[in-house]
Amino acid sequence: MLLLCNKYTIRTFSLHFTTRKVNTLFAHTSILFYMIYLIEFCLINTFKMSSIAAIRKDYKLATLSELEIDKNPIKQFGKWWDEAINCAIDEVNAMTLATATLQGKPSARIVLLKGYDDNGFSFFTNYESHKGIELGANPQASLVFFWKELERQVRIEGITEKLTAKENDTYFLSRPEGSRIGAWASPQSQVIKQREEIEESVKKYTQQFSGNPIDRPAFWGGYRVKPQIIEFWQGRPSRLHDRIQYSLQENGQWKIERLAP
Repeated sequence: MLLLCNKYTIRTFSLHFTTRKVNTLFAHTSILFYMIYLIEFCLINTFKMSSIAAIRKDYKLATLSELEIDKNPIKQFGKWWDEAINCAIDEVNAMTLATATLQGKPSARIVLLKGYDDNGFSFFTNYESHKGIELGANPQASLVFFWKELERQVRIEGITEKLTAKENDTYFLSRPEGSRIGAWASPQSQVIKQREEIEESVKKYTQQFSGNPIDRPAFWGGYRVKPQIIEFWQGRPSRLHDRIQYSLQENGQWKIERLAP
């Protein structure tokens, strides 16, 4: 009886062990096939993504006609600006600012538009930064807005001028406290050994201004780009885009022309 029980136990255990082995083998095989699938999927998509030349989009949202634009480019910008705002574009005021040295060596970066009117387009920065130094030597600059959700660009060329102390102070005082401290703490564009230098500088000025007004540092302020050329670009199918350019004439009037795409 004991032998029969032992035989039954052995057989049951053997069957259980074999079942577990088969299940484990099946699980491992399934995982292997899934990993192979993932690898193939990644390789295919990597190949597709690596083909940069194949990346393209056909623009079809809108058109831009001389019959519908405003004769004043600032007012036309205002129309497009309102439409961009209504589309809830993330950081709609982000724009590329291109500057150059006297020798013509260019550089570019993203800054934020902080105002516009008939006099031009304004932004703020550290006057001792890389762009500040270049603008001090060569005031010519260019701005570009790209609102991909609307398939639009606005390109602006002009001469920069510094904003007044009153304009600078008004905007500076509207900034969050952390941003005002940051303006004092960061020697913008200068080489630093490690991030801790900035963090220590922030602590220093936070303690220094604790309970006191945070005035604007003299090395920080705004620029205004006074436009001489403004181009409005509307994406169209097959790269046959609409491009309307406004050029400021000596008599103060704007000349409107269509450019080939």
